[in-house]
Amino acid sequence: MQSTALVRQLRFLKEIDQLKSIVRQSPLLDGSRRENSAEHSWHLAIYALLLHEYAVGPVDTNRVIRMLLLHDIVEIDVGDMPIHGGHAQEEQTKREHKAALRLFGLLPQPQGAELLALWQEFEDAETEDARFAKALDRFQPLLVNVVTGGGTWTENGVSLEQVMSRYGPAIERGAPALWAECRQWVADHFSRS
Repeated sequence: MQSTALVRQLRFLKEIDQLKSIVRQSPLLDGSRRENSAEHSWHLAIYALLLHEYAVGPVDTNRVIRMLLLHDIVEIDVGDMPIHGGHAQEEQTKREHKAALRLFGLLPQPQGAELLALWQEFEDAETEDARFAKALDRFQPLLVNVVTGGGTWTENGVSLEQVMSRYGPAIERGAPALWAECRQWVADHFSRS
C-alpha cells in the first residue's frame, strides 16, 4: 500500500507528540516543575509574535515562528542538551542532523525538505530571521533563570563569564535591544550571588 501525503503527515504529527515528553532543564516561572520541549517551542513562538520589533533588522515573523516551532523537534531523538551541559558540540550537531533527516523525512515531499531547510536555517543562524529566532531561543532561558533566582545557573554552578559568553553573542546578534536588558539583569543577578 502506497503512503499518501495525508498518511505521512499524520505519522509525523503522531511522532512529534513525543516532544511533550522531553523534559528540559528550565523550570516554569512558578517553579512547580520543569518545562517540556513542546512548551518551550510554543512559548518561543509567542515571544516572536510579541517581540519581533526588537530584531536587529526586518524579519518575517511568520518564518521566525515556524523556525521556533520546529527548532527542537530533533530532541525527540537526542533529548535536551542544555548549553551549559558540557556536550561536545560537533557530536551534538551530527546527532541532531541525523534526527532532523529522520523526522522531517517522515513527511511527504516537498514539505519534508522545506521544513528540514527551515530547521537548518535556524541552526546556521545566518539570515536575519534565523538570528532573531536564535536570539529568542537564548533569551527565554536567560529570563527564566533570572526570574527564578538563578535556576539552572545555580544548580550547575554557571558563572557570570559563562552566561555572558553563552547567551550574549546569540542574543546581541539577533536582538541587541533585548541583550541590553539582559546584561543588566545578569549583572544584578550575579551581584547578589
